[in-house]
Amino acid sequence: MRKNYAAFYLMLLLVQMVVCNYLRLGPYLMVSLLPAMVICLPLRLGTLKAMLIAFLSALAVDAFAEGLLGLNALAIVPVAYIRKGLCRAIFGEELIERGNDFSMDKHGVGKVVFAVAVANALFLLIYIAADGGGSFPFLFNAIKFAASLLVGIILSLVVADVTKPDDGR
Repeated sequence: MRKNYAAFYLMLLLVQMVVCNYLRLGPYLMVSLLPAMVICLPLRLGTLKAMLIAFLSALAVDAFAEGLLGLNALAIVPVAYIRKGLCRAIFGEELIERGNDFSMDKHGVGKVVFAVAVANALFLLIYIAADGGGSFPFLFNAIKFAASLLVGIILSLVVADVTKPDDGR
């Protein structure tokens, strides 16, 4: 990972807060970097640490940007919970055993797209359901899910690319 990953992660968290506060693209689109940030956490972190980081990050976004305390936190903690299992299933056991991190250069764009798509889909399913999913028509929720998933995958690929492991390690 980048040499000062914690500072870089905090910078991405601030970007997420700015996006939430100033980039409202209508009711059909929800933009979140959180799934990509969590799935790209160093794999040497245990699941509980990843879940704690995800929870605190999302709580900060909820408190300083979204306004509804706990909504992002509710949706992102399951992503942190499945992170290692998802990486094991997509990238292989060797990645987990060695404590390496995935990258598009090493594992290919297709596998990374699949991993971030699963992470974003899980996040969005929980987020949309908890954000009054039952009070909106199914078509509205389906369009919001599809549009947000597409944008989330694209942004996740950018996050995955800039957080890729250093080659010198």
